[in-house]
Amino acid sequence: MGKNLENAKIIRNDPDVHYNCAQAMLCAFAEDCGLTKEQACGIGANFGNGMKMAATCGAVTGGLMVLGMNGIDDAPTIGAYLRTIRENHEGYLDCGDLLRINKEKGGKRKPHCDGMVYESTELVEKIIAEREGNA
Repeated sequence: MGKNLENAKIIRNDPDVHYNCAQAMLCAFAEDCGLTKEQACGIGANFGNGMKMAATCGAVTGGLMVLGMNGIDDAPTIGAYLRTIRENHEGYLDCGDLLRINKEKGGKRKPHCDGMVYESTELVEKIIAEREGNA
């Protein structure tokens, strides 16, 4: 398990603060990206709950922001990141669809959202490591 995934798990399980999925992603990578935790929370504030309108999942958009801050913005890499998540979730990236499908399967919201953050964190860690030649 990478240090960012460890950070994400600590953040998502903090009983004192609710971090939305985008904030959790950004906070997990904040130090590596030269951000304070407060800056990361501020940047991600409006991306939770699918940009507050059930659109693209905050774990996905948070991951895109982290990749961008690491200079990774080429279409093939970003496309592969999005395709992997979509393939793992019946073709969906939108928060509303992901939550609906999870609920239809009897799942609860928090474990689902935690899982989305952890999945996205692992993918982003892998992409960064491959780019740095550490994979």
